[in-house]
This record gives sequence, C-alpha cells and structure tokens, in this order.
Amino acid sequence: MHYVVCMKQVPDTTEVKIDPETNTLVREGVPAIINPYDIHALEAALQLKDKYGGKVTVITMGPSMALEALKKAIGYGADEAILLSDRAFAGADTLATSYVLAKTIEKLQKEEGVDLVLCGKQAIDGDTAQVGPGIAARMNLPQLTYVMEIVELDQEKRTIKVYRKVQNGKELAQTKLPALLTVVKDINELRYASLDNLIRAARYQCAILDKNKLEVDESKLGLKGSPTMVRNIFAPPERGGGEIIPGGEENPEEAVKTLVEKLVPLEVIPNA
Repeated sequence: MHYVVCMKQVPDTTEVKIDPETNTLVREGVPAIINPYDIHALEAALQLKDKYGGKVTVITMGPSMALEALKKAIGYGADEAILLSDRAFAGADTLATSYVLAKTIEKLQKEEGVDLVLCGKQAIDGDTAQVGPGIAARMNLPQLTYVMEIVELDQEKRTIKVYRKVQNGKELAQTKLPALLTVVKDINELRYASLDNLIRAARYQCAILDKNKLEVDESKLGLKGSPTMVRNIFAPPERGGGEIIPGGEENPEEAVKTLVEKLVPLEVIPNA
C-alpha cells in the first residue's frame, strides 16, 4: 500500500502580509507551520501504515522554506518527502495548485503505484477546501470528503469504508481504491515524534522537483494558470474588549438583571 499525503505550509501569525501587486500571500520571512488539518491527514496515513503496512510519501508545493515542514513529517514517521519548488509555481490559486499536485501523484503512480491520497479538509490560510477535490477531479479518482473515521481498508477487495462528517451527524460511505480522502481534525489524536524518526529527519534529504521534472503544461502553472482574480484584500477591524457587568459577586441577581436589559435590545435573547 502506498499512501500519499498532500501537505501545505501556512503562515503561523495573525500579521499576514499581502503583496500589493499580486494580491497573494507573502510567505518569505513569515513564521510558518504545517496546516493543522494536513497533520491529521498524515497521522491517518501513518495509522493505516501501522495497521495494513505500506509506505507514506508526503508532498508539498512551495519555496525552499517548506523543506522544514517536510522534515517534520519525516520526524512523525513518513517514509519519503517531495518538495515541488519552482518560480513558475509561484502565485498559484487552487486550480493551478491542484494541477501540479495531481501531476506529481500521477508520476508516483506510474513509478510505484498509489493506493490512497490524503489531504486535510482545507488550509487555514485560504479556507477554500478546493485543492483535495481538485486533485481527485483531475485524476478521475473517487473522493470522500470530511472524513472523521476510517472504518476499514480491504486490501483484497480494494475498498475503503469511512464515516464522513455531515450536518447533525455522520455518514457511512465506501469506495474503490485508488481514492482520495479529505479529513477533519476529529479523525485522530496526533502522535509524538520518536527519537529514531527525529534523527532520521535531521539527516533526510528531500527530493525536489521543478517544472522540468514533471510533465506539465506551463500555461497552467502559477499566476499564469490561475483564473482566480483577487480584487481587494483587507484585514477585518480589531475587536474591542467586552463590557464587564459590575457587582456580580456582591449582587449576582442585580448583575443578571443588568445583563438581560442589555441583551434584549440586541435580540440575543427573547424579551420575556
């Protein structure tokens, strides 16, 4: 079994910087972390490897600073890591990003086979939840989104059964392999990196692929291949501090009465 995890490095700060010319995120020099949903996708792949055997490969698209995120993935237990890095990839929207990731997975599929692709449900910087489904659509893979539990992976029948998180409940779904999953945080608890894996991560040399090592159409890369147009980006106003109702400890009944008088006009609670 070969599990491929798509991972993204995202800004770890509320001080998000925007390039005024391209209206895209400035990533250089900004503290970054692995997208939290993608960490759970990695953990799901590692748990499948523990139970059914196989190999976990992590891929990400970004500048050289993304190597740090890939090494962390190796530290958690991933077997291989690939960085997709080329100036031609810069400024990609979800359509162009899913194109490069799909081409990379297709390359892996030809070379060694791919059974399952796992992604986080969305990235916390863009919040689009489009890249995972975009990869599946480009590769004509069945997809199960918002997966909260992997029930069973049947290697003989080549099927996977999961619970999907849906409004007010969960849904049991099954599909054939190869397939793509996007996962939510509820799917698992994260493991700690072992000392052996941390030592391996420190020594590990990630493979780096550019556009010349992938069979890609350059018109579909980066800003050139991104039909999404961002007209304006702005930061929401900072929230002020809430109002403190005095006298709660000395006279709680009076404090509650004052609070109700303030909430009723705002229609937060009904007027009794």
